[in-house]
Amino acid sequence: MKIGVFDSGLGGLAILKEIIKVMPNYDYVYLGDNARVPYGGRSPEIIYQFTKEAVDFLFNKNCKLIILACNSATSTSLRKIQKEYLPKKWPDRKVLGVIRPAVEKIAELDSKKVGIIGTHATINSKSFVLEIKKLSPMTQVFQNPAPLLVPIIEEGEIDWQGTEMILKKYLGLLTTKKIDTLILGCTHYGLMVEKIKKVIGSKIRVVTEGKEVAVKLRKYLNKHKEIEIVLSKKGNKKYYVTDLNERYKKMTELFMNGVLLAYGSSWR
Repeated sequence: MKIGVFDSGLGGLAILKEIIKVMPNYDYVYLGDNARVPYGGRSPEIIYQFTKEAVDFLFNKNCKLIILACNSATSTSLRKIQKEYLPKKWPDRKVLGVIRPAVEKIAELDSKKVGIIGTHATINSKSFVLEIKKLSPMTQVFQNPAPLLVPIIEEGEIDWQGTEMILKKYLGLLTTKKIDTLILGCTHYGLMVEKIKKVIGSKIRVVTEGKEVAVKLRKYLNKHKEIEIVLSKKGNKKYYVTDLNERYKKMTELFMNGVLLAYGSSWR
């Protein structure tokens, strides 16, 4: 059986890349719903429906465990998937999200003032705020949506001259709060982490989700041997998208640092 990774588009490849660094021998199946990206401006009900479709697809590809490498899906749908959908349809499978690992890192850093940028869906859900308060009740948390960043990244326009101006707009409110740590609350944002660091300055720590998810996943599998023992370890990887096109191929190579991938056909 395999490990599945799902994202609304390309951002989840950054998560998968970090997981592969930590656990290179496992078999993986990636699904990017790039035909319907971005999820951030959609209703929770629609995101939940899209997430169920992705979960079904990956489980039908023989995945034992799925990582929702999408903050919009994690924040709006993970709990409902775990509590309602899996017990009825996939009782022997597991689905995990990306928010908790980042929040645990915040607790480890003993951050006092945390800023978060993400999609509208993620920010409106207050998932990061609620999780941070559970582990670090005295930490102050400030949020700001950054809806234009996902389209910029998906279009391959990270080096566009207007990107820095947009980042200054989104991050300015948070820096005025004198935050000591910034969470990139969308998996896409990791690809422009250097530009973000340039805007906020070297004194503010930046938490990206990829590394944290990879480390926590390895710990999870060490703890849950009943899952780990059934996972195949041949180093195979398959990639699926909902709209297979040349632009996606180019962007995928960018996310995976030039590694040529074997592309699967569209899931529809």
